[in-house]
Amino acid sequence: MSKYETVIGLEVHVELATATKIFCSCPTEFGKEPNTHVCPVCLGLPGSLPVLNKRVVEFAIKAGLALNCEIPRFAKFDRKNYFYPDLPKAYQISQYDLPIALNGYLEFELNGETKRVGITRVHLEEDAGKLVHSEFAGYSLADYNRTGVPLIEIVSEPDLRSPEEAKAYLEKLKSVIQYTGISDVKMEEGSLRCDANVSIMPAGSKEFGTRSEIKNMNSFKAVQRGLAYEVERQKEVLEAGGIVVQETRRWDEHKGITYAMRSKEEAHDYRYFPDPDLVPVMVEPVWVEEIRQSLPEMPDARRKRYISEWGLSEYDAEVITASKAMADFFEATLEEYHDAKAVANSLMGEILKHLNAQGIEIHETKLTPLHLAELLKLQAEGTISGKIAKTVFEEMFVSGKKPAEIVKEQGLVQISDEDAIAAIVAQVIADNPKSVEDFKAGTEKAIGFLVGQVMKISKGRANPEMANRLLREKLQ
Repeated sequence: MSKYETVIGLEVHVELATATKIFCSCPTEFGKEPNTHVCPVCLGLPGSLPVLNKRVVEFAIKAGLALNCEIPRFAKFDRKNYFYPDLPKAYQISQYDLPIALNGYLEFELNGETKRVGITRVHLEEDAGKLVHSEFAGYSLADYNRTGVPLIEIVSEPDLRSPEEAKAYLEKLKSVIQYTGISDVKMEEGSLRCDANVSIMPAGSKEFGTRSEIKNMNSFKAVQRGLAYEVERQKEVLEAGGIVVQETRRWDEHKGITYAMRSKEEAHDYRYFPDPDLVPVMVEPVWVEEIRQSLPEMPDARRKRYISEWGLSEYDAEVITASKAMADFFEATLEEYHDAKAVANSLMGEILKHLNAQGIEIHETKLTPLHLAELLKLQAEGTISGKIAKTVFEEMFVSGKKPAEIVKEQGLVQISDEDAIAAIVAQVIADNPKSVEDFKAGTEKAIGFLVGQVMKISKGRANPEMANRLLREKLQ
């Protein structure tokens, strides 16, 4: 039993997929030339006034509902005062004591158990800019395109007890937000960012230890690694008789360590006060209900339906529904080819392997549900073998061509002519006397080798079931 218990709470920033910024009409597109999507409002120039984007509020309420939060009728915006080079006003418009959503929760599965984590709040705020650091000189350049891009910050209760739980929570949170359609949640583009508060306390204690905040973790794996390192660092400090200092630390991905950035600020350090340029937000219950009705079927409900309606395993249903794009693809394929297990096997096998290798979602490929359904039909009808189906898939994934077109172009139609396969079988038996003797002596796996030789000579085109049957008939 461990001497210490880990306590983790996460603060997740999600960039909302609105066309324009939170308080002005500048576009929010990612990756444009520096300082081309700015105006007097998002640059904080004297005399400019913010105007709240209604769509931003709608998206924030949608996130709150998806996370089982209460939506108060009254919310307001505050000024969070601090100076940083990428914050041109020297304050950030955020929400302090009256946020847009409160008191929610998120459930996720880990090691066969369901874990519920409390959601303290979901609040709205504007993003800061971005500093571009020079590798070869001692200066940084400020790009203000991101300034004013709308964010929600999702603050969890300190209910997580391990880095593994933190990673699972984040994966589920990303899935839920993705289903709502309010963000693309791409960590590589900064649409989803995570800061983690972590402390340790003696096992069985009810009083939390001194926490550190970790920043700059740009992937789920980095969050898990960063937290694991920080937990061990704090243990070493305490075991050596030291004191853990409350501070903000930065994760170094290459070195695999955290290091101190600055002392950890408290809320009063920011000198929050209501923003005098923005009126409070009055949220009508009728509007909240309209937004609730617009929510799609969420991942947990979809997973249960896949198990009950189509007989998928718990694992397959969990993996497929984790991504809305994957679940949509699965259902669209089923409309054309009605074998749910066969479709799931394809998604969980070759397709998922290729997606993971390239780090992309299925909607970012040239693959279509119609083409996958056609490939499965060709295999089920015996036109192509399972081995040939993999070859066709590889080409289909890269080129986007129809499976039948690939089969025709490359002459991949399965050989199901019994005489043709019998001739190959006779050749294999003659060329492999040792395997023939092994099979006759009771070594069953020898037949697998011989079938493999038939497939090799036929370049994968022989009907494997027919090859197996003819081999057994000849050998027995």
